Amino acid sequence: MANCVRCGRKLAPLSFKKICPWCVQHEAAQRGEIGDDVPQPVIAAPWTRQRESAITLTQVLFGANLAVFLAMALASGSVMDFAGKTMLAFGANYGPYTLSGDWWRLFTYMFLHGGVIHIAFNMWCLWDLGALAESLYGRWTFLCVYLLTGIAAGISSVGWNPGVLSVGASGAIFGLAGALISSFYLGEFSLPSFAIRGTLTSLLFFAGFNLLFGRMFSGVDNAAHIGGLVSGLILGALIAKVAPQSDLSMHRVGVLSVVALAVLGSALGIQRWRGGPMRFGRALEAFSENNPDRGIAQLEAIVRQNPNLAQGHFALGQAYFTQGKFAQAEAEFKRVVELQPQQSAAWIDLGMAYLSERRPEEAKSVFEQALARDANDPDAHYGMGLALAAENNDQAAITEFKSAIQLGAQESGLYYDMGRSYAKLKMYDDSIAAFTKEKEKSGDDPEIEDALADAYQAKGMMKQAADARNLAAQLKNSQRQ
Repeated sequence: MANCVRCGRKLAPLSFKKICPWCVQHEAAQRGEIGDDVPQPVIAAPWTRQRESAITLTQVLFGANLAVFLAMALASGSVMDFAGKTMLAFGANYGPYTLSGDWWRLFTYMFLHGGVIHIAFNMWCLWDLGALAESLYGRWTFLCVYLLTGIAAGISSVGWNPGVLSVGASGAIFGLAGALISSFYLGEFSLPSFAIRGTLTSLLFFAGFNLLFGRMFSGVDNAAHIGGLVSGLILGALIAKVAPQSDLSMHRVGVLSVVALAVLGSALGIQRWRGGPMRFGRALEAFSENNPDRGIAQLEAIVRQNPNLAQGHFALGQAYFTQGKFAQAEAEFKRVVELQPQQSAAWIDLGMAYLSERRPEEAKSVFEQALARDANDPDAHYGMGLALAAENNDQAAITEFKSAIQLGAQESGLYYDMGRSYAKLKMYDDSIAAFTKEKEKSGDDPEIEDALADAYQAKGMMKQAADARNLAAQLKNSQRQ
């Protein structure tokens, strides 16, 4: 189907004319060949530049980005480069956070920037491309294109680089560029063809140059750029071919709704693909931030959604154990050994859970199974020593402790436990040697000093016993302060 050489409107199918009826009558009226009372046919141009008010949405978006930047600068005391912690607090797009439930970050990250150079370049591009796209599409379609392609860019970023923190309006700006490229290539315009070709060439150069720039330099999120560009190309093509009517007509709303559903489906797909490890990492991060309740809640949610995820059950069991919830820990470790019988750490932790519940016989059985799998496992020997000591079989316990030491066990408390078994056997010299060794490895500790004092006193070494008790009291006081 040909276009009018004057205004760019589509001509009728199989037409051999080069000028549309609107231009023919308009030129005839200008030449005075027809009267002024002859009605001019109204042939609406689908793509027309519009001005709906003095303040454009491009200016609003520009101002929003600047306002957020100023808030970040005030919060951080800098404008050159913001720390990752600051950007996370303001809503940066980051896989462990976004994919573990903070979906709002796919919106907020578009208004954040890493520093003054970053925002300066992006706002320069937004000012030009935004004004062009808003005049072409109309106010509300422009806003939908900007937000949808920006969100699509964020999804692409967490899908490709889930461990990389992403901020900036560039994904949405690439979305505008992609939509304009498709629209200029496929759409109808009341513009001369040479003007369209010039704009299209500029847009293609913008997209190509910036993608190449992103390949050449680290720290540029090209995954977001590509996601924004591709989603923009698709959205712009659909608007041009399916809904070239005025802003937010029913056809236009339908196209935007379909694309929004596609973006939502992509987010859910990325969440299924990448979400498990990211949610797991977010939960572990909660423990490092001294927020165990949140970490446990997140781990519980993970194992509910992934009941066969051994790693999740193991981490949850360890979290329960740390919180003193030994029965719950036992259940999680049992699930791990069901899913992965070869995981020796789960057997060891299950045995430790039994010991914490004062069930040494069951603990011995677990450690025996661990040693049957690997007779040189130092942790299993240490656990067996603890189980035997709990049954007051201290001589056998000392043998296991020595085996653990010979095999390279590094656990804190091993020499202390061996010293206690020596003390119960009234082998005080060996007991003092073991406690002293633990002190060398673990540093000053009131429990070690109290144990040393008891051993010294049993040997009649009263001065050493008094010194150890005084040090234990000092350490306890310092811990309470």
